[in-house]
Amino acid sequence: MDLPDHCVRPLDQVVEFYSRQRARNLTVDADGVRFSRGSLWAYFFFPNERYQKQNVFIRVTTGHHGQSLICEYRLFVLILNLHLPPHYLQREVQELEAFMAAPERGAGGMTSGSENIRREPDSIRHAAVNLSFKTAYRVYRVVSRLWNWTQRRFTRAGWMVLVSLFVTAIMSMDTENMVAYQGFSLLLVLLLMAFVFSRFFRMKFSVVRLLPRFGTVGRPFTYRALVRNFTAKTQSDLTLLEDLVDPRSSFPEWLSAQLAVEKTMRSLRLSQPQRFNPFKLATLKDALIPPIPPHQEVEVQIEVTPLRRGILRFKGVTLARTDPFGLFRALAGIPAPQTTLILPRRYPLPPIALPGVMKYQEGGVALASNVGQSEEFVALRDYRRGDPLRHIHWRSWAKTGKPIVKEFEDEFFVRHALVLDTFSDQPLGEAFEEAVSVAASFACTLLTQESLLDLLFVGAKAYCFTAGRGLAHADQMLEILASVQVCSEKPFRTLENLVLNHAGVVSGCICVLLAWDEPRRNFVKKLKAVGIPVLVAIVVPPASGQPLDPGPMRDEPERFHVLEAGRIEEQLAGWK
Repeated sequence: MDLPDHCVRPLDQVVEFYSRQRARNLTVDADGVRFSRGSLWAYFFFPNERYQKQNVFIRVTTGHHGQSLICEYRLFVLILNLHLPPHYLQREVQELEAFMAAPERGAGGMTSGSENIRREPDSIRHAAVNLSFKTAYRVYRVVSRLWNWTQRRFTRAGWMVLVSLFVTAIMSMDTENMVAYQGFSLLLVLLLMAFVFSRFFRMKFSVVRLLPRFGTVGRPFTYRALVRNFTAKTQSDLTLLEDLVDPRSSFPEWLSAQLAVEKTMRSLRLSQPQRFNPFKLATLKDALIPPIPPHQEVEVQIEVTPLRRGILRFKGVTLARTDPFGLFRALAGIPAPQTTLILPRRYPLPPIALPGVMKYQEGGVALASNVGQSEEFVALRDYRRGDPLRHIHWRSWAKTGKPIVKEFEDEFFVRHALVLDTFSDQPLGEAFEEAVSVAASFACTLLTQESLLDLLFVGAKAYCFTAGRGLAHADQMLEILASVQVCSEKPFRTLENLVLNHAGVVSGCICVLLAWDEPRRNFVKKLKAVGIPVLVAIVVPPASGQPLDPGPMRDEPERFHVLEAGRIEEQLAGWK
């Protein structure tokens, strides 16, 4: 490249340029500047040629048009006959040219090229961090798979033998002074024999599960399974193991969860163990099967404790039988896909004076399922779940043999908005799950009253679901909450617009929020400005520590509550 006229000492400027990079053995002589950089490992992990092992020689030549700078790069290529255009080296030469063309040097005279140089180590760190996380994810997949295999295959006695085998293997290194190698040989033979016996287990069977429609997070439930033996002999000493769909997440989901955990970790402090495993769906107990006669069927009781809301997917069923030594299990499995819906955890709420009074609802007769509080009689219709008993028309019930209720025209009733904040940078965080549980607790409480409840949240789009007074029931609202996911693609303003557009018909608003930042404070402030009574519940991660300023709720502290994940039930019990 040609040097500008004002460049008097080009080699000194070259040294200044490359001294800001990872140049090794940088020397200046009469011929030019020489240095080395990079490593052989970078050839496999980084597409940028700057970080691959190379020797660089930069010299100044003089011609008819003035001085020129020639850059020579000699790279150590491990794979022969593979020639790729050196785009990154070409970009570096362009940055050097821009650096040399700048009229001023020093701290204040750095050009865009030098700024790019300072940013380049960030790209190295990013690539290295990404590589380390991918390596950790692969290790996590392998270790979790190996752990699951050993948990299923080895009995407690087998685990003791396996640990003893490992200990004796270490002690057997000194065969002259230790006799542990004899124990190692015995234990190894036992495990090998147990493994050989397990290869002879064959069984034909079928399983029919009688699953409940719903389960609840944290509450064990028991279901029945009918196991039929298709062999010609009695099968005994069997254990039933359930196979769930692989709960391990993809790399992007796992990485987002790990980064979210790292954000909450404090440097130079011992962190508490994570008590919430976002990737474990349920805990299943092994079920002992009574002896099954030939071509007969037995019933087995299986206990499951769900740990995550949503759809719990069963993949298959495995029958296990231990070897004669009781160390190793032989397994025989069949596919048996089935699902059940796990509802969010609910907490008991104390009697709370919820905000809001009866409000005029345009079209309220249809909207409230024609069950009102006015005395203007309209017609008779069949009873619907949730109708008040005082509206039953007993004479019509006696004639028809089925419950009949009276319809009233009603355009004034209480209608609450339950606002759930789904905007979080921790998609699998405990705080979000607890916020859903708090919303489910309010939904179950409000739907026992003669009022409407509008559930508003943002997912793939903005949603508003209405329940109460015959429109929908608590189970349907809980099914919706069981499927709510974190929204990371839209701003909080989307939820704010949804609620404010709905504010004209609601009597009061219950906000379950995940933070108390400026957008959320402004949102509550706008609700109060239009005359909507507000109850605010903020769910924060465990051990957050710092108290929150009520802000716009300062004048109503009894309606401003901060709930810490892990202590929700305790703190809800203290509400007034």
